[in-house]
Amino acid sequence: MFEKILIANRGEIAVRIARACREMGIRSVAVFSDADRASLHVRRADQAYRIGPAPSRESYLLVDKIVQTAKAARCDAIHPGYGFLAENPALPRACASEGITFIGPSPDAMAQLGSKTAARQLAKRVGVPTVPGTLDPIERAEDVAQTAKEIGFPVVLKAVAGGGGKGMRLIQEERELASAFRDASSEAANAFGDGRLYLERFLLRPRHIEIQVIADLHGHIVYLGERECSVQRRYQKVIEEAPSPIATPELRRAMGEAAVKLARAGNYANAGTLEFLVDESRDFYFLEMNTRLQVEHPVTETVTALDLVKLQIHVASGGALPFEQKDIQLRGHAIECRIYAEDPENNFFPSPGKILKRDVPSGPGIRLDEGVYENWTVPMDYDPMLDKLIAWGANRKEAIARMNRALNEYYAAGIKTNVGLFRRILSAPEFVRGEIHTKWLDDFLMRPSNLEAGSTVKSAEPLSEDAAALAAAFWFGQRNLTHNNSNKSGSALSRWKMQGRQEQMSDFSGAK
Repeated sequence: MFEKILIANRGEIAVRIARACREMGIRSVAVFSDADRASLHVRRADQAYRIGPAPSRESYLLVDKIVQTAKAARCDAIHPGYGFLAENPALPRACASEGITFIGPSPDAMAQLGSKTAARQLAKRVGVPTVPGTLDPIERAEDVAQTAKEIGFPVVLKAVAGGGGKGMRLIQEERELASAFRDASSEAANAFGDGRLYLERFLLRPRHIEIQVIADLHGHIVYLGERECSVQRRYQKVIEEAPSPIATPELRRAMGEAAVKLARAGNYANAGTLEFLVDESRDFYFLEMNTRLQVEHPVTETVTALDLVKLQIHVASGGALPFEQKDIQLRGHAIECRIYAEDPENNFFPSPGKILKRDVPSGPGIRLDEGVYENWTVPMDYDPMLDKLIAWGANRKEAIARMNRALNEYYAAGIKTNVGLFRRILSAPEFVRGEIHTKWLDDFLMRPSNLEAGSTVKSAEPLSEDAAALAAAFWFGQRNLTHNNSNKSGSALSRWKMQGRQEQMSDFSGAK
């Protein structure tokens, strides 16, 4: 077993990993940027090392810096968490060259299954159904026009290296192809450093259901049930639950076996998630694989009574899985809400700032994976997630009731949060009945009852380019004024800030 693990991440997931290490008797090492010097994950780790200034590309995204820090701290393993370098094959390769264990899949498995197009090609070879579309990256918009006609509009362009809705465009008719291709490719290049795209048929009202797998280095692979992730805003997951309201034992088994087949074909080891779209006929199609721990892993842990982080560490150290497929039983129902520092009443604009007061929920069936504390200042430089709130119940009705109670107990002053939005979602009749799909939340937010009440995202009349430019300039000026003393590097805006500005600009201009 490892003696010391470096956690190549920040926020709640770094805290989560540090806690698992503490329970296993393993020393943990945190890394932090200048913006995170006083972060909770730094407090929870046994040691902490500065790795650079606030911008991710100058700190958390530096493979060489991460590995050299691990060597300096005499760590024998690195856990990447999720995001940042978690799906970058360069990190496990660098670890291997330095004799450090990477807690995750091999670089070859990561490269093959983490690539959207390569994974689709492998799925087709082993007989796992995929959404009709291209299997190879698209070089030009003209190259995909004929394929789009063959599979039928609407279609959707997606980034080969992407996720979270970045580099994704819905295309309703052929005349939109050229502009959508240009915009999606540019966005993907900015977000992932890879502008390549592929094309899929757009399924009407599908559900987004994913299968959690765990594999050891001895050839054993087990699926741990499914997660329902259909409540999304602009392709970003908002609420996750396990099990899915529509899953039957037969559907669960079929999807689980397909996931195991694909993972085995890719020589996968460690924790991973295979995502599927399920249509109204309950036919499922492989979408992509996330070759890492997922943000929503706690709902699986809650209904299986397994600790996925400990299992990751165990199998990375060479241990065999301590259970077989027949041993996996799902108990009760779990729901997770991702709590962000953002303002749903102002187009979900980021809301950084100092947390002046904070009350957190507790009681039966409640778990909080936290990444912040009272009097800490939420920085503008990273994803604005504060905490993950998880509720468990003997059934879905009880889980919803407990989540509602916990949301009423959650309080943060000094910043805006999306807690109120969750209360509205959980009280919506369609959600209560489990009648959701990947566009349900976007439709829900635009209902007249929500807009008239001013309770959520407001529609905006398109403004002139001058007005949009003025608004963007005001935002940029305010940002520089606030951070003049803390950020002297003059570096570019973070992805979070750029995304906030992009969404604000989209609302100004009427862009889709």
